[in-house]
Amino acid sequence: MTAPSALGLVLAAGAGRRMGRPKALMTDDDGRPWLHLAIDALRDGGCDHVVVVLGAEADQAEALVESMAVTVTRAEDWAEGMSASLTAGLRALQGHLVEHPREFGAVVITLVDLPDVSARVVARVIDKVGTDPSVLGRAVYDGDPGHPVVIGLDHLPGVVEASEGDRGAREYLRDRGLTLVESADLATGQDVDSL
Repeated sequence: MTAPSALGLVLAAGAGRRMGRPKALMTDDDGRPWLHLAIDALRDGGCDHVVVVLGAEADQAEALVESMAVTVTRAEDWAEGMSASLTAGLRALQGHLVEHPREFGAVVITLVDLPDVSARVVARVIDKVGTDPSVLGRAVYDGDPGHPVVIGLDHLPGVVEASEGDRGAREYLRDRGLTLVESADLATGQDVDSL
């Protein structure tokens, strides 16, 4: 029996106050948008479809991904913190699951401000954690928790209920025995907050 597929979720709604502009509009040294890097990491790492959550400067950010065959959703309440973006993204994923009744088992979540988290990290985490509806796991970097995070579909209602403020799924994941996947040999996993 074939393992269920994974859906990807990029959280990219914040204003990037410390950065001075939304991180969804940032580019790397070669001019590639961070949004493209995050989408490609998920897609090339094993996700069959990617949903991108936008908020601040959403029109400009959406223009960057128009040709990328992703689902874009907007977190109208993005200023309330990461949980607003996460909730908007998970609701969009649920809509995708209804529209495309394929056998998806898990969501792989990453943030737009992790430009060094590549497809190799995503693939390793998916390989170690799996994509069953019951799984929970995340990348760690020298033992520090990071992204991507894998959440089996069975956990989505609990994650949405527990998400609050800028904590995202942290509270829900804390005591549930998630699989940790060391990835420091592939990336730093550090979010970029300033130029």
